[in-house]
Amino acid sequence: MATEKEYGFKKTVKKLSKYKGSGTQLISVYVPAGYPIHEVTGKLREELSQSSNIKSKQTKTNVQDALEKIINYLKMFRKTPENGLAVFCGNISDDPSKSDVQLFSLEPLERLSASIYRCDSEFFLEPLERMMESKDSYGIVVMDGREATLAMLKGTQMDIIKTIISHAHAKIKVGGQSAMRFQRLIEESREMYYKKIGEAIDSIFLGKVKGIIIGGPGPSKDFFIKAKTFNYQLNILGVVNTGYSDSYGVREVMAKSGNLIQHQEAIKEREFVERFIKKVVKEGLATYGLNEVIQAVEKKQASMILVSEDLELTVTGFKCPKCEFFKENIGKKIDGMNCPKCNASMIEEEEMPVVDYIIDLAMDKGIEVEVISTKTVEGAQFLNAFGGLGAFLRYK
Repeated sequence: MATEKEYGFKKTVKKLSKYKGSGTQLISVYVPAGYPIHEVTGKLREELSQSSNIKSKQTKTNVQDALEKIINYLKMFRKTPENGLAVFCGNISDDPSKSDVQLFSLEPLERLSASIYRCDSEFFLEPLERMMESKDSYGIVVMDGREATLAMLKGTQMDIIKTIISHAHAKIKVGGQSAMRFQRLIEESREMYYKKIGEAIDSIFLGKVKGIIIGGPGPSKDFFIKAKTFNYQLNILGVVNTGYSDSYGVREVMAKSGNLIQHQEAIKEREFVERFIKKVVKEGLATYGLNEVIQAVEKKQASMILVSEDLELTVTGFKCPKCEFFKENIGKKIDGMNCPKCNASMIEEEEMPVVDYIIDLAMDKGIEVEVISTKTVEGAQFLNAFGGLGAFLRYK
């Protein structure tokens, strides 16, 4: 399931992956978060100077044009965007005899940490593709009676945030104080240790993660959960047994938690689809079908749109070369059409997926959109039974 921003990001990356250059003339530039724009521009000017050594005249011209476009584009920025910036530029023409140097840019879904310059026969998209593997953050806590490690997991990126050490006594020592008194000190120290972990969890994870997975080698993790020293709003996804309570333990949790994380996505998708079916069948406060959903959006009758990411419908614009009459065809792709006014053969001017069309239309009206995957049973059911397009209605 994806938001409009995530879907738009995914669509742009997919579009860029289709471009292939004739020779090494497609340029990819990644600017890390917080990195000075003027330093990037300086490096690109050095590349521009070195490009004069390229033997092929056509390749040299295209590379130089692309570098100049990127340099001029970066002048628009006073500082790097919050997550960094990815810029792609090069000759994307299918015709080797023609040049069509285009520039594309986007702000990544996650913070970029590395500065990258690449000139190749295709755009370098691996850092962005990794970000699409998972869109959500999860908290990981591994602990035993002496140590706790807190980490953040997003996609394939894992960051250790904090380590907490317990100062509780491991065993009763001889002399000086009674066994009962010493036992009370141990219990108080343990309570302080759990409280310290709970406070750290609230500070680091509250409002920032979809859920938390807790692991560890012994019973301490279970005692900690029962103590409930963390905010009740935090969602504990599951408990995992590990052999360690340090960074190795965090990696053990990562290796064993794939099903827990995937299950959360499936649950959300199932809730949306089940609620949609109930509204359609019992309450009449949902509708489906291309024309019905477009009508509900245009009237602002829709409160939320569900759209399948695998919806194979297009919006194609046709224009008459004689009388300039313009018409949109929404639905299955057609090869052409005749002008209803003068019967001349109309020319295809533009084409876009219905998913994009619906998202743009809904956003203009301030209506929320959820993009449903087909990786779950419910997502596949939504596509097959309802055509992959539905709307929750404010009123009948």
